[in-house]
Amino acid sequence: MRAALLPIMALAACDATPDAPSGAVRYDGIETRLLDGDLVNFKVRMTNAATNDDVADYAKCAAAQYALIRGFGFARNVRTLVDEEGGIWTGDAVYTISSALPRGSRTIDAEVTVAECARRDIPTV
Repeated sequence: MRAALLPIMALAACDATPDAPSGAVRYDGIETRLLDGDLVNFKVRMTNAATNDDVADYAKCAAAQYALIRGFGFARNVRTLVDEEGGIWTGDAVYTISSALPRGSRTIDAEVTVAECARRDIPTV
């Protein structure tokens, strides 16, 4: 019986996905919620981020892709809250999305931002 199990266990080991290196940044998910019309909430989770900006960038990438999915070309950051506990970082960001460039200084061009996120290997929705 033991001899029959060894080949099966060996195959299972080949299919196992290696763990990320200890201390590596890991993007653990995005939760998107439409609040009202053009107002969208993004909750992101990361492990081993270096700074608050890393978490904010993850949320920004999610917002840019979401805007494109909904047929809009722009987004504007309303607010981003970042928290860290035990190496787990969370972000809670709110963006407006629009077809025209919104007023304000924290606006993003969704296409340009999604391309930059891909270049930096930051996942989007």
